[in-house]
Amino acid sequence: MSTGKIAIKDILEKKNKQKITMLTAYDFPLASLIDRTGIDMILVGDSVANVVLGLQSTTQVGMPEMLHHAKAVSRAVKHALIIGDMPYESYQLNPEESVRNARRFIEEAGCDAVKLEWFEHCLEVTEQIVKAGIRVMGHIGLTPQTADKLGGFKVQGKDADAAQRLIQQAQDLESKGCFSIVLECVPDKIAEIITQKLKIPTIGIGAGVYCDGQVLVTHDLLGLFERFKPKFVKQYINLSSQIEKAIRDYKEEVIKGEFPTREHSFSIKKEELEKIT
Repeated sequence: MSTGKIAIKDILEKKNKQKITMLTAYDFPLASLIDRTGIDMILVGDSVANVVLGLQSTTQVGMPEMLHHAKAVSRAVKHALIIGDMPYESYQLNPEESVRNARRFIEEAGCDAVKLEWFEHCLEVTEQIVKAGIRVMGHIGLTPQTADKLGGFKVQGKDADAAQRLIQQAQDLESKGCFSIVLECVPDKIAEIITQKLKIPTIGIGAGVYCDGQVLVTHDLLGLFERFKPKFVKQYINLSSQIEKAIRDYKEEVIKGEFPTREHSFSIKKEELEKIT
């Protein structure tokens, strides 16, 4: 594993050579663990709304929350490329503020790039941010911030016309300067076509094996989020059950007086204790 900081050019050079790995992080401890494994990119995702803050929609987090979590992640990361996920209010509700908000992710929060989900004015906003010298990751297919306009959380591009629109969106985003594009909930063969047509890497989540890389929400991978489990998630371990057992063991030992023991306590010299009246 390289000990140096990954740059955008390193991600671009991996296309057609080595699969790219990406995970989400929202806090210092988990970001530190992920970074030590050599993961290529860490996304400070607006999925923090669901898996950390207990909200129903990613549209319920804004710049204050996202910058707060991005700062924590950037303090931890020494190796991975950090991507700040721009929240709904920062560029979709306020396109005129998009460059300023994107710059805050870089200058205030220490991110290396930002991610934008596709929406009606995505190309104009992407172009403005790129022209400001900020690197942009695109995101097409299922876009959670506007899922209600897509008929809910469903696979996108399942018929020829819809698939063609996705292919065109990807090509347009590349032409506007995106350095990579997330493909979410897209049929694997459509993801393969897009990957082959683009010079920049594709990062899949529910888009099959043909993408140049993959991303998952880390809390899903670790079994730490139990509200729902998308089909595309592979749970590599169920930490929820292990954490629950540890907490139950702690509770039982405290009730029984088995914790803390002398091993976990501090002492005072007997002669000093005797001086106390």
